[in-house]
Amino acid sequence: MKFETFRKSVQLSKEDISRELLAENRDRIKIKKEKVAVRNLVKIMDAALAISNVKGFASMSLRDLSSEAGLSMGALYSYISSKEELLDMIQQQGRSVILRVMTENLEGVDDPQERLKTAVQVHLYLSEVLQPWFYFSYMETKNLPREAHKKAIEAELFTEQIFADIIEAGVREGTFRQVNSRLSAALIKAMLQDWYLKRWKYERRRVTVEQYAASLMDIILSYILVKKKEEEGHGFFR
Repeated sequence: MKFETFRKSVQLSKEDISRELLAENRDRIKIKKEKVAVRNLVKIMDAALAISNVKGFASMSLRDLSSEAGLSMGALYSYISSKEELLDMIQQQGRSVILRVMTENLEGVDDPQERLKTAVQVHLYLSEVLQPWFYFSYMETKNLPREAHKKAIEAELFTEQIFADIIEAGVREGTFRQVNSRLSAALIKAMLQDWYLKRWKYERRRVTVEQYAASLMDIILSYILVKKKEEEGHGFFR
């Protein structure tokens, strides 16, 4: 799957995401006109991510957010009542998008090797389209209130479980060799995170997201695929 094909096939523009966010938080947001609400939610989300990447969400005030978004404090309060509420909305929406897109793309893909490849590609491509959110979510997890922190950890484990389930299915079918599926899934997730947390490194080397996905799959498959008997015992995750 090419990255551009993926990007065009999913509804992941800022406006699309803000429209979903509005629909899921109608009880919180006071603005009734969808067009106005979506436009200002884009401004609020962009501002929150921009400020957080400079000085951290914990240090951001609502006045900082108001100024960066170009909205009055009164207008801002029409959308959120506190930083904590905004944080919950951002995290909740991000998790919802990941769950929806991963589920849609894996539907009907039964072959373990192809399913694992699809899961890795989709996660990488999602992190490319939504890089500011992925970076924000990872960096701000430690600053979340207890309940929100718990949800963030659950989301992390949920995506790991997708990989673990695929690996376990491949082992049962004889496509993959016997490995620790949870540890392997955690290592895959760590390599996926390196892409969106250290973008500068790959930009400097002119590595595209498609190249990274292909190289990552080469590494994963060289370890996990069933090998000829004489080749067994050389797995580097042993």
